Amino acid sequence: MNIQPLADRIVVKPLDAVEKTKGGIVLPDTAKEKPQEGEVVAVGKGRRLEDGKVQALEVKVGNRILYGKYSGTEIATKDGSEYLIMKEEDVLAIVN
Repeated sequence: MNIQPLADRIVVKPLDAVEKTKGGIVLPDTAKEKPQEGEVVAVGKGRRLEDGKVQALEVKVGNRILYGKYSGTEIATKDGSEYLIMKEEDVLAIVN
């Protein structure tokens, strides 16, 4: 993947949606919820402040994050991989 996000944006690889419920019922594709967890694969340089300085992002490449259900813009690469491009402010938490 050769995508370099700008400013305070990040590129996220969503984790796969849950295939089965806790009770063992297999869910069809139409019943799966959109994943809200993913791995950061690229980050921009940071947000430009009013005084002209650049503030580095808190998330780093490799972090597992939680994000809002409808956050970001979905993109697909030529090889069929799907990613989300979103602002850092759409990230709700970093999973440790």
